[in-house]
Amino acid sequence: MDPVSVGLLVALAGGVGGEVGRQAWAGLSTLVRRPFQRGQDTADGSAASSGEMELARLERAPADLARAQALSTALAVRAALDADFQAGMQRWHEQAKLVRTGDGEVHNEISGGTFHGPAVQGRDFSGVSFTNPPLPPSSPPAQD
Repeated sequence: MDPVSVGLLVALAGGVGGEVGRQAWAGLSTLVRRPFQRGQDTADGSAASSGEMELARLERAPADLARAQALSTALAVRAALDADFQAGMQRWHEQAKLVRTGDGEVHNEISGGTFHGPAVQGRDFSGVSFTNPPLPPSSPPAQD
């Protein structure tokens, strides 16, 4: 299983995504708080984290990237050790990826031709309106 994006964890902990984001965070919280089923020891004999402590710390400081990274790591380790948790994480992750978090790459380009009127570049616009009509194309200068 791929690690959960630090950006996604920070966004969800910070309340991004509205009701869907809150539901995704609640789903993760429920999943993490389920009992650790098996294989709780790592290869070197140390106990693996369930992720509960990291989840609670990120809830207290949702913008802290180090805390989000610690949670992402704890989730990945637990998923590697607990097949039931891994299956639950995969289902949760597929749903959580649908939440618009604002992260992601944007590439806008205008090239060639002549343009008249507004050009808006960005990502995920809503409620955009233009109240002024675009200016008509200017006439070429008169030649004698």
